[in-house]
Amino acid sequence: MRSKVIREYDELLNTVHHVHFIGIGGSGMCPLVDILRGDGKLITGSDVDDNSDTVKRLRSFGIRVDIGQRAANIEGAELVVYSAAIARDNPELVAAMASGIPTIERSVLLGAVCRRYKRDIAISGTHGKTTTTSMVTTILMAGQLDPTVVIGGKLALIEGYGRAGRSDRMVCEACEFVDTFLQITPEVAVILNIDADHLDYFGTLDNIIASFRQFADQTTGVVIANGDDENTMKALDTTKAKIITFGLDPKNDYYAVNVRQASGGFWSFDLMRHGEKLTDIALKVPGEHNVLNALAAAAASVYVGATPDDVKKGLGMFSGASRRFEIHTVHNGITIADDYAHHPTEIEATLRACKEMDYKRVWAVFQPFTYTRTKQHMQEFADVLRIADKVVLTDIMGGREWDDLGIRSEDLQALIPGCYLEHTFEDVADFVLANAQEGDLVITMGCGDVYKCAKLMTAKLNAE
Repeated sequence: MRSKVIREYDELLNTVHHVHFIGIGGSGMCPLVDILRGDGKLITGSDVDDNSDTVKRLRSFGIRVDIGQRAANIEGAELVVYSAAIARDNPELVAAMASGIPTIERSVLLGAVCRRYKRDIAISGTHGKTTTTSMVTTILMAGQLDPTVVIGGKLALIEGYGRAGRSDRMVCEACEFVDTFLQITPEVAVILNIDADHLDYFGTLDNIIASFRQFADQTTGVVIANGDDENTMKALDTTKAKIITFGLDPKNDYYAVNVRQASGGFWSFDLMRHGEKLTDIALKVPGEHNVLNALAAAAASVYVGATPDDVKKGLGMFSGASRRFEIHTVHNGITIADDYAHHPTEIEATLRACKEMDYKRVWAVFQPFTYTRTKQHMQEFADVLRIADKVVLTDIMGGREWDDLGIRSEDLQALIPGCYLEHTFEDVADFVLANAQEGDLVITMGCGDVYKCAKLMTAKLNAE
């Protein structure tokens, strides 16, 4: 039955011309808009934020974006796309269903798009998806392999979140939340790592592992997996798919030797495959964790036709995606940066990378995201945030959740000696800038809207 539904969606995508996106400015929507626009389809959409950078960018392409959701917005549409965050009583969704216009959830559309390409790579994992997807994109572009791309963050190289290539290659970020990646049946399934996250949906780590196991079983070609990660290998214990492993241990198919840290916190290594040196790599993104991301990117890229020289060139020119250690400004010796890290494992990796760099002090400005995650990982958050020299918390951003657990940022603050708590971004910015010194790094962290605080501090500094 599922295969029949898949065929229906795939055929539908090939026949419609006018596609309407509800919440078109969302990071999950933008790359699909870029691809379908590049494919010659007429795109319209609606959003709630008239001033967002994504809405402004879409309008610059001539796309009509209505602010506010109304039934009239879908007039003329042959297909309406919505995300899992869109309520079932949304007036545009209701109008589409009432008028018989086909509707499709964003992750289902992504699966349909992926199946249009023979050499598709879906990059999954609890941590590192956006960075690794961006690395693969840069390698394939360096090799002039012209990929179609879907990334969860903006990549300067392609001037957006996605692009429509003209080859049979595609690379996309595949997110495990609410099992959305199970809509994809890729030739190459990359599993970077598996950690306890999204427990509000999965409930247990074993359930998360089972979901990745199903994702691996859906691949039509090969699974490229972190051979050093116990949970990843557990997920693959029964799969019949071909497995290519990567990691720091030489037992893996792809591994790194002569791993060394250069100045500025950047890492270099020799890329090995089955005992043979393929090339040497010098990264331009900080943190030892990016060695693993680079190994995964190299293995996936070579599998779909990239050469070792392409890998070296691509990784050597990759300087990061948006919200992944993204530096906003350096003013009077104070550096303002932003990072998407929102899980304890990610925060630890980011802060350790920061501490390896040549800064006098590291300020972590952290916005907890969802009450469930904050409660489940409270002590872990406290432990990893203490890596920073100074910690400033904001209020919890509830996101998709209601504030009904009795959890507050004050609870986390109490576990971190010397931690500060400010309730507005304006207060955070004023406090940090009044106390930061020359040589300090201030990094905002979280998957909510804390990046606005980094922008605010940048504006205040530049106005001096």
